[in-house]
Amino acid sequence: MPSVWLYNQFMKYKILIIEDDKGIAEAIAASLAGWNMEPYIVSDFHDVMGQFAAQQPHLVLIDIGLPFMDGYHWCNEIRRISSVPIIFISSATDNMNIVMAMNMGADDFIAKPFDQNVLIAKIQALLRRSYDFAAAMPVIEHRGAFLNTGDNTLSYEDNTLELSKNEYRILLTLMQSKGSVVSREKLMEALWQTDCYVDENTLTVNIGRLRKKLSGIGLDHFITTKFGVGYIIET
Repeated sequence: MPSVWLYNQFMKYKILIIEDDKGIAEAIAASLAGWNMEPYIVSDFHDVMGQFAAQQPHLVLIDIGLPFMDGYHWCNEIRRISSVPIIFISSATDNMNIVMAMNMGADDFIAKPFDQNVLIAKIQALLRRSYDFAAAMPVIEHRGAFLNTGDNTLSYEDNTLELSKNEYRILLTLMQSKGSVVSREKLMEALWQTDCYVDENTLTVNIGRLRKKLSGIGLDHFITTKFGVGYIIET
């Protein structure tokens, strides 16, 4: 087994592979696994962002030519919500494609066909640069809405909501428990992290404001009231 970096030798980096050529994707995944990384191959090209949110990768490998939407589209969507490192892997190596990939927010571009050792070396270098100093910004997804836990914003389609601390804590608690009812008591405990006293009326007011903000960007009925019990984000 090849050695991994001494400064972080026990961490497994998660790599999302967005590549529709099964043979290439599986070969890359095998190489990554051999270097103590955790590969995940996208299987549903209709729902790339859902798989991105579910996997929370440390780095993304993406081809340009993909089913339904091209790699530029998905690179742009990822960049709207995350600063995770992105490497394009493509046989479309003319200058225009390389420039477009970098302008979309990619960190590197590797031409096909490539040597697996070169790919691994570039991935390692980018991971070192990215995670010596800072982690990727984690996100939680539901119904196409992405809660960014790094800067307390919610992104949906072309909109970004700036959330207050209370709104963020309510939404974070509900999205972490989506599919389950969250009691008013648990939500009030989340709000107790603030410096001021929180009563039931404050919770009601904050949820009302949050719902109004969500409706304003097209997320109607995102939070459902279960009378006498609490609130739920239904799956």
